[in-house]
Amino acid sequence: MRKENYMKTVKIFIIVIFILPYISGCSGNEVSKLPYYNTPDFTPEWLSKKDAERMHVISDFSFTDQDGRKVSGSDLKGKIHIANFFFTTCPGICPTMAKNLLKLQKEFGNYNDIKLVSYSVMPWSDSVPNLKNYEKTFGMKNGMWYLLTGKTSEIYELARRSYFAEEKAGFNSDSTEFLHTEHVLLVDKNGHLRGIYNGTLPLDAERLIEDIKILKKET
Repeated sequence: MRKENYMKTVKIFIIVIFILPYISGCSGNEVSKLPYYNTPDFTPEWLSKKDAERMHVISDFSFTDQDGRKVSGSDLKGKIHIANFFFTTCPGICPTMAKNLLKLQKEFGNYNDIKLVSYSVMPWSDSVPNLKNYEKTFGMKNGMWYLLTGKTSEIYELARRSYFAEEKAGFNSDSTEFLHTEHVLLVDKNGHLRGIYNGTLPLDAERLIEDIKILKKET
């Protein structure tokens, strides 16, 4: 290739790289900065807003929180929420996850459009008073942080089939198989899965904070 042709090709490539994002943004098809997840193997997909409409969404539910109130999927509609799965007597990863998630509470505690949702995987023993004591022990902000209990089969179904909480390995498991995972899931205002994190790692908590800020900027 002659030198002048090579330089022309390089210039065209540079122009395309810099202009394409502006063209796609003006056409309403700007690609998301965070991926979408549609399957339990968490294969990431970067999509335009229009394409994202076909993606997997979290199913509706109705459970009871630490104040004895009913909380449903409609309470999370139009809000970013962060989900994890725990039980109040867990001596290992659950307290570590709670402490890491408190960083999110500190960062976003004044935002009404961000919620933390912790589902009990031992609802037969996690009564409303036990959940309330757990809230007080860790200093969880009431109204921002839901601690939920309910029917075991329904919680496990939601965890495995909607949140893909145990990824592909647990997708076909049922409520006779105990659910315990360190995964934390990020869900956008439309109910789409947008991130998966290890709740026991402080660095993942920091990454989650940055990803929430990105989601807040999405229109």
